[in-house]
Amino acid sequence: MDHANHPRLTPDEMTEAVLTGAQIYGPAGESIGTIAHTHGTGPEQGVVVDVGGFLGIGAKPVMVPLRDLDMMRDENGEVHGLTRYSKDELKALPEHRHG
Repeated sequence: MDHANHPRLTPDEMTEAVLTGAQIYGPAGESIGTIAHTHGTGPEQGVVVDVGGFLGIGAKPVMVPLRDLDMMRDENGEVHGLTRYSKDELKALPEHRHG
């Protein structure tokens, strides 16, 4: 998938409603997870990405700064993001726990 021509999300679009469920792709174009939910707003906003697993089973939730993701829409308007991290690098992060 060529992401170069996909329009990037504006800061106003970086909301939980828009970002939740977005597919995240790694540096080699591989699908590495989906955004489960967000924390905070603005420059320090974080997103919890469910990494790996199948249909949400066995996925590991990890917190990633939103600034580390390149969020955009594809030709169909579907929101997705790119990260420089590989699936293994994200899986090595501490598991995000609620509370």
